[in-house]
Amino acid sequence: MDSYSLHNGRIIATSAHTGATSLAVSRGKLVDQSNKTKLIIDLGQASYVYPALINIHDHLRGNYLPRVGPKEGSYYLNWLPWDNDLKSSSTYSERSNLSVENLYFLSAYKNLFSGVTTVNDHFPHELNNDLLPKLPIRAFKEYTLAHECSSFDLKWGEGIEIEHTRARRNNWPFITHLEEGFDPESQDGVGVLERLGCLDDYCLFIHCIGFSDADIVKVAKAGASISWCPASNTFMFNVTCKIRKMLQAGINIGIGTDSTHTGSINLLEEIRFARKVYQDMYGEELDAKTVFSMVTINPAKAFRMADRLGTLETGKLADILVVKALLDDPFENLAHMSMQDIELLVMEGKPLYGEMRFLPLLGDSLPVGYSTIMVAGREMFVVGNPAALYIEVRKKVGFAKVLDYLPFDPS
Repeated sequence: MDSYSLHNGRIIATSAHTGATSLAVSRGKLVDQSNKTKLIIDLGQASYVYPALINIHDHLRGNYLPRVGPKEGSYYLNWLPWDNDLKSSSTYSERSNLSVENLYFLSAYKNLFSGVTTVNDHFPHELNNDLLPKLPIRAFKEYTLAHECSSFDLKWGEGIEIEHTRARRNNWPFITHLEEGFDPESQDGVGVLERLGCLDDYCLFIHCIGFSDADIVKVAKAGASISWCPASNTFMFNVTCKIRKMLQAGINIGIGTDSTHTGSINLLEEIRFARKVYQDMYGEELDAKTVFSMVTINPAKAFRMADRLGTLETGKLADILVVKALLDDPFENLAHMSMQDIELLVMEGKPLYGEMRFLPLLGDSLPVGYSTIMVAGREMFVVGNPAALYIEVRKKVGFAKVLDYLPFDPS
């Protein structure tokens, strides 16, 4: 359906605008309410309507379970010993039974079932270019990268200076893991970029657990963005970044999941962990409005896509998340929601996943390219066939594997 309206919901357009009760969509974009649409879906005053969520950092090859981490009672100095442990683990051996395409589709559904329509896969283009366009969500290709700014990085891309120049030329983000560790070389990440003339507002830095106070000041002054992945950081290093100082400095920060090998099972669980670790670190709540921005407009800004994504404003892409209204505060509602609370997920006006009452948005019947699953006792339509994928995974590994980010049993 090219044009439709959602009525009698509470529209959370931005962190400051929550008063509207209707939303209109036409040809993949949000349009002014004066536009009349033939199809109107009544939400019955029981739903919040948010911008679809954005996962600022994921590894779409790595969303398999269980986690792999340091030996009990110890933690890593940097990412490299973890990589060695991963590749010698039974999890990695089991994962190797799956195709790379299997892993990418599992990762796409991990994100989709948590209300995410946009994600960055932090792998180089030569490894993901053919896969990203096939996925049911927006795993975009408009970025440049370096793996990390150290001698022991994985040499992704064509080098920091070339990749950064390309980002500036194309108005794309330049993305790199930065100071993911506490050895002297890891902790010089900001210095490396500063000396190369590559520290500016095109930069999106992942993890940043080794940042000094001086690093925070420099990154804030440069206008760079940060991806905060607290679950992965805590699991691997027993610490996360100086998040309160970063927020106080005015740095644009998004929440990312990293892969499930070290992080949370999805973005909703990462939000919960982020608030818990903030409370543990500082003895105070991380404001739910701040969290809302960290999974909507902030990552859109970091991706240089804020003109298209991150809020429910006229002219932007119609990326929409409809959720049960269980709490009076819409921001606390988002911060506490689970996969079972999602009622509808839309990308560019196209429903990806939803309760069967939203089927009219797709036409008179379930179209080709969609299937149905049961989630928490509800029949849901979904783009693609995740149940068939789940069955294929179980067949390849030889037992009834459970992946906690898939909220259904394929049998």
